[in-house]
Amino acid sequence: MNHLYYGDNLDVLRRYVADESVDLVYLDPPFKSDQNYNVLFAEQDGSRSAAQIHAFEDTWRWDQSAAEAYQEVVEAGGKVSEVMQAFRQALGDNDMLAYLCMMAPRLIELRRTLKKTGSLYLHCDPTASHYLKLLMDSIFAPVNFRNEIIWLRTLSKGLMTKRLPNNHDVVLTYQKSDLSLIHI
Repeated sequence: MNHLYYGDNLDVLRRYVADESVDLVYLDPPFKSDQNYNVLFAEQDGSRSAAQIHAFEDTWRWDQSAAEAYQEVVEAGGKVSEVMQAFRQALGDNDMLAYLCMMAPRLIELRRTLKKTGSLYLHCDPTASHYLKLLMDSIFAPVNFRNEIIWLRTLSKGLMTKRLPNNHDVVLTYQKSDLSLIHI
């Protein structure tokens, strides 16, 4: 009954997860932070070790892979296609569009896997939350938006110098279907 898959989540979703088989999705994808992340090890005394393993890159570039993902979503048609085309017109072929091209097919597949009464929680940060909200509206429909949860990570350290601190994350919540139309 329980399975753990290792690999590209888009491939796993398409190959192994059936339509309308999932009750809840909590998605904590890369945030487009433009940083590389490593697993750091500690010495026996607790100090930081020079040993580390590269975990993942949260950097996105407009390249052939992004262009192919864009083309796949646009050719499928519908609201998601329209939103992606609008993003490209507004943003151009840049790193943010590459990130959205990576996210779009995954969000589409996650919606497919949700049961009619299923919910999705998308954890992100202010870097792309506004774009992701529009993308999610095109996938789930605005009527199925449930909430935007603001998660305060930490209090600001020190005084502000040039701008307000970015110390919160965003969790966008959507229901697959308008529950008022479902008779349980």
